[in-house]
Amino acid sequence: MSQPPGIRPLDGITVISLEHAIAAPFCTRQLADLGARVIKVERPGVGDFARGYDQRVNGLASHFVWTNRSKESLSLDLKQEVAGNILDQLLEQADVLVQNLAPGAAERLGLSFEALHARFPKLIVCDISGYGAGGPYEQKKAYDLLIQSEGGFLSVTGGPGDDQMAKAGNSIADIAAGMYAYTGVLSALLLRGKTGEGSHVDVSMLESLVEWMNYPLYYAYEGATPPPRAGAAHATIYPYGPFPTGDGNTIMLGLQNEREWRLFCEQVLLQPELADDERFAANFKRVENRGVLRALIVDAFAALDFDTVIARLDGASIANARVNDMQGVWQHPQLKARERWRQVATPNGTIPSLLPPASSNAFSPRMDAVPGLGEHSASILAQLGLTAERIEELRICGVI
Repeated sequence: MSQPPGIRPLDGITVISLEHAIAAPFCTRQLADLGARVIKVERPGVGDFARGYDQRVNGLASHFVWTNRSKESLSLDLKQEVAGNILDQLLEQADVLVQNLAPGAAERLGLSFEALHARFPKLIVCDISGYGAGGPYEQKKAYDLLIQSEGGFLSVTGGPGDDQMAKAGNSIADIAAGMYAYTGVLSALLLRGKTGEGSHVDVSMLESLVEWMNYPLYYAYEGATPPPRAGAAHATIYPYGPFPTGDGNTIMLGLQNEREWRLFCEQVLLQPELADDERFAANFKRVENRGVLRALIVDAFAALDFDTVIARLDGASIANARVNDMQGVWQHPQLKARERWRQVATPNGTIPSLLPPASSNAFSPRMDAVPGLGEHSASILAQLGLTAERIEELRICGVI
């Protein structure tokens, strides 16, 4: 390639982030992956409250180490006037501000897009909130599980009984919002390249998750019955889910069309007559008769061990998967073969960290250290022209 080595897409871009928890940190970490300088502004002595969620990673929090590598931490008490002056100096030199403070907090600090655009017309402002600006829920607090509930996710996730609803095993609403904030900032940078002006990116967790809920929404269009909660099985395609094998293991399999159904009957179940059984002659019929069909499959698999079932499924080109736990994922042979893990520094030693999923042949992503609270305060302030004596004064006064 003709591109100079070491160039990343966002080299030279500076992001200031007033962030906590997951949505905004996940957004800005991905910007850092692409080369952006991300200055994470945190409260002195406390920091991003996600630092205290747990101590599972060498004494550090699992959420925090995941979403905060390659950043610089500046501790700054924004309630003090001098801190506001420092933030202004940073924003004057920055390209992007990302914030997911409590509802109304950014406006009270004078950090609304309108106020900032008047002073810094090239600055891109990305606001992440639970419900977005305007509307009756604007000031309502929002956390991931609450948005999973408001967005209808819980209504289609879990077991069949009303008392068996289940949340996602990760912070899916936060992740959705973080992804849309990330892509929103990238599009705003492209737009600024054409117009010369910064713009406002407004991301709500509710709208992000509801976008991901469009399949069950359309399935329930105009009052139709929504997809039922079906545990780990697919609610509207069958057979598509977990099935036990005779040696006590569980296999996940999925059939998507009638060709695969016939192959499954002929080469996996060794019951070719089932392919033409009227009860199972189309996907919607298999869904309607899933109880009967599940019993037939479980009975066939009861005489087989896990490896035999896998071999038959692979031989018939039927999609299948192991039901891995977390240790199984850490040791996953595909991730190992593709060399997807790197070592990243933290204040408490190095840890493995997954490479960003979108690999490029043009550049290597940043995989720099997870910062300690306020680790870069002195160096950032020195770059703004503050003397060592003045920085120490700010530290004594609790500004940093």
